[in-house]
Amino acid sequence: MKVLNKIFLLCLLGLVLSGIAFAEKPSDSDALANIEVGKVVWDVLASSPDRLLFYLKLIDETYDDLIRQDVEPDMVFIFHGRALQLIKSEEVDFLPKDKQAHQAALALISELNARPGVRMEACSISARMQNIENDGIISDVTMVGNTYVSLIGYQSKGYSVIPIH
Repeated sequence: MKVLNKIFLLCLLGLVLSGIAFAEKPSDSDALANIEVGKVVWDVLASSPDRLLFYLKLIDETYDDLIRQDVEPDMVFIFHGRALQLIKSEEVDFLPKDKQAHQAALALISELNARPGVRMEACSISARMQNIENDGIISDVTMVGNTYVSLIGYQSKGYSVIPIH
């Protein structure tokens, strides 16, 4: 009898835990009420591959969350400062522990850039200050004159700015 009770409790625990694992994600209905388009600028200054990858994964989930809740994503990534070192088209010499995160971040940048409503910009001033040629960044990112000007323009158009540092 004790063995059957233990088996029953283990089965019940398994059902409860699987229900928790597959529970539907809560909605953001209050924040998204009457919102058709989610306009955001990701102000990317992250300078380490693992930190950039961490935030790119969160942004990818955010994109999916907007879609899940019937909001059209309109996302602009603005790379400036030391973040340009992470999007250079030439091979960058990272420590072995950072190489994998860097490659994964570049792959996720490409995946995100291919999604509807996503575009990416890099600052030519930051590039010049770091001796990066205007064509020296990955093809998924467009070089612009001044990303501070971009931030001013996008904020004037109603975009929220979220720092990625």
